[in-house]
Amino acid sequence: MVEVATASKADDQGYVVINGRRVRMISTRNSTAVKRKKRRRPDEAGATPAAEENKPTRTKLSKRELNMYRKLLLLKRAQIVGDLGAMEAEALRSNDGDLSSMPIHMADLGSDTYEQDFMLGMAESERQQIREIDEALQRIEDKTYGICQMTGKPIPKARLEAKPWAKYTIEAARQLEGTWGR
Repeated sequence: MVEVATASKADDQGYVVINGRRVRMISTRNSTAVKRKKRRRPDEAGATPAAEENKPTRTKLSKRELNMYRKLLLLKRAQIVGDLGAMEAEALRSNDGDLSSMPIHMADLGSDTYEQDFMLGMAESERQQIREIDEALQRIEDKTYGICQMTGKPIPKARLEAKPWAKYTIEAARQLEGTWGR
């Protein structure tokens, strides 16, 4: 025999238990129907600030401008990768057992070591710049390119043309430099 659900047995979400199963109660009467919560739209005044903070600001740059910056970034990346290969090859070149190029004096050996260390340090800074360019390319894909990651304000086009991988406005970058210097 089927158990008949009554309005008094419905829980606060509108479910009743019939034959050991939890099912949604359907009623034709308004008095027993469970009212659904109204969904808020993000643009309503009651939107939570935490949700707005987590949502990245989308770029206001046109598709054409984004493509121009993508080309600039890819060109710069290719140039740096070429320079990086040459730097590392120069720094790590071996003498192939050729003793004629071997320094005779200890000071010459120190100079060669310094040059090698200097070149490898420059190569590391070039690798860091490649990572920043890759991050900028990802921001273009995510449609967040040209927005300061600290303030959420648009980065001026003049700055993006000078440094297309920029993450921050000049003011935010100065602020960060001030906190890092302490």
